[in-house]
Amino acid sequence: MSHLYMSVPARLEDDEDEKTKTPQSIPVDKHLFDARTVLITGPITQELARDVCSRLLALAQVSNDPITVIVSSPGGHVESGDMIHDTIRFIRPDVRILGMGWVASAGALIYVSVPKELRFCTPNTRFLLHQPSGGAGGMATDIEIQAREILKMRDRLNKIFADATGQPIERIEKDTDRDYWMSPEEGIEYGLVGKVVANVDELK
Repeated sequence: MSHLYMSVPARLEDDEDEKTKTPQSIPVDKHLFDARTVLITGPITQELARDVCSRLLALAQVSNDPITVIVSSPGGHVESGDMIHDTIRFIRPDVRILGMGWVASAGALIYVSVPKELRFCTPNTRFLLHQPSGGAGGMATDIEIQAREILKMRDRLNKIFADATGQPIERIEKDTDRDYWMSPEEGIEYGLVGKVVANVDELK
């Protein structure tokens, strides 16, 4: 099970990013850009955050038309999720987020970066909220510092989810103490999801 992690992944160099692009992916990227759609799939890493934020900032520079972000992620690094979350809130265009597959952990942090009326999901999406975890190691003093930082991070994330869902902070703290799974219908009742959509015409 993937959790929110505090460790920082290694950074890919620019030329390595370019090597991952196939001739087939270039037209797809262009069509996605023209459709003002950004995909967030897989683990939330520093590399993914850099790519997603670059796309969001570029789209915001082109026009103020709405942007659609599709999220399907098991979670990952908190700070990378924070970067995407804050960039979505920072740019001028409205952003609507569509959850698909699963929206877990740091993926859920990204999902709540927009108002509830702009949060959508497909019928088979699953949601997971839980508290952050990290591998503390080293000297005893360093472990103590890391433990304090995880607790501060937990409190900050709980407040974000409380504000985003309208749930009391005490309910969020209780629910995120362990893995808390939700279906789309449960997500709506919880205040996490705004609307379940079955096709693109309902994404309004």
